[in-house]
Amino acid sequence: VVETQEHYKSRWRSIWIMYLTMFLSSVGFSIVIMSVWPYLQKIDPTADASFLGWIIASYSIGQMVASPLFGLWSNYRPRREPLVVSTAISVAANCLYAYVHLPHSHGKYYMLTARALVGFGAGNVAVVRSYIAGATSLTERTSAMANTSACQAVGFILGPVFQTCFTLIGEEGVTWKLIHLQLNMYTAPVLFGALLGVINIILIFAIFREHRVDDMGRQCKSVNFEGEESGVPDQDTEGNIDHVAVVAINFLFFVILFVFAVFETIATPLTMDMYSWTRKEAVFYNGIILSVVGIESVIVFMVVKTLSKKTGERAILHGGLLIVLVGFFILLPWGKKLPNIQWQDIKNNSIPRTTSTETLIPFWSLPAMQLPSNHTAEPVGCPVTQSWCLNTPMIYLAQYISSDILIGLGYPVCNVMSYTLYSKILGPKPQGVYMGWLTASGSGARILGPVFVSQIYTHLGPRWAFSLICGVVVVSLLLLEIVYKRLIAFSVRYGRMQE
Repeated sequence: VVETQEHYKSRWRSIWIMYLTMFLSSVGFSIVIMSVWPYLQKIDPTADASFLGWIIASYSIGQMVASPLFGLWSNYRPRREPLVVSTAISVAANCLYAYVHLPHSHGKYYMLTARALVGFGAGNVAVVRSYIAGATSLTERTSAMANTSACQAVGFILGPVFQTCFTLIGEEGVTWKLIHLQLNMYTAPVLFGALLGVINIILIFAIFREHRVDDMGRQCKSVNFEGEESGVPDQDTEGNIDHVAVVAINFLFFVILFVFAVFETIATPLTMDMYSWTRKEAVFYNGIILSVVGIESVIVFMVVKTLSKKTGERAILHGGLLIVLVGFFILLPWGKKLPNIQWQDIKNNSIPRTTSTETLIPFWSLPAMQLPSNHTAEPVGCPVTQSWCLNTPMIYLAQYISSDILIGLGYPVCNVMSYTLYSKILGPKPQGVYMGWLTASGSGARILGPVFVSQIYTHLGPRWAFSLICGVVVVSLLLLEIVYKRLIAFSVRYGRMQE
């Protein structure tokens, strides 16, 4: 008997708690993402758009720092400890966010600290991934990793939905004077997130148990067991991890998260420039598109579980990268039609002049630009301050929609296969630190992606931006070809199992 029925049920209950933890981690990021800017302006009028960029990035910076630390902790101590501590940090950070209106000055720095701490608490995804990798057999691994990514994706989708529901409270809301708490459309979402975090901590104590099985599903002991379960010592840990394969997957995962961060960041400025959409139209239409892409991703996560059993993870990862490459290649401008130029109907003397490329305005400040006082309509079209607008063909809406569909198909495939292959390559070795580095590489990509695209797109235009992205993906495909034969499970590499 490989495993008793009681052990099997307990193991999967614990895995489901990890799914919930992953879901809440992504909700913590996305539940306030739409309201950060107006709340920041309300609590601290001195904050500008560039500081908003730091607040958005602080979540990923916090997660990048925390992931290896929590991963290391989980290698030597029961995983319940880092899980509870990280979730408690997120709960406290959400409460801090709800009180950033209290100080009379420097409110923006308190908000920055709160979001960085929420990201720090989200470093527990490394613990979650390492636990799931150690608590599943090779045959269960792909499905479990796909479910984990699906829970993460659903969290990102539902976060803005929760935020939208809380807008019914209004900007003023109600005030609980005894504890100086303002319950409004900005604070209610984070307090709801804090409540979910408390529930998560209770469930971790009540239901979560340490389990570990080998690649064939046999129960075995590890340092994390706390003496709760019985099992035979794992005899299959002998052998060295293939660090070339580990580094390759880290690089591929960085590229995957990098290009998706670019895709998310570029959506609003690109559509405003190409289709003369107003700020409201760009946010509304792209919100719909990203929601559809999110739903598409969840479906792909479910389908890929079955498909991987027939073709293997490496082939699917290869196919996913190819789909992403085609998605960005489609975005390259072609044809002769130029985008509408912003303010082209205004007299020449009212058009802002630029003397060098250093004075070009970054895309995130474009929505804040205003027409001269004698004009009341919001300026739309491609700004003349971006010199490429005068000679770069427009990207047709059909191109943009097709690209969204393809990237929404390729990204989740690459995401799941990267995690699955990574966990299989590591095998029975403690995976906490390694999963921490993988999570950190993804967080770094989410920081650098928006910086890259804001510089290249604003100064050189979409042709350069998307050509460079295509080049990066091609390099990734070449790397995958070079290490293809090394991306095999630890047990297969040492002849303990057949591939």
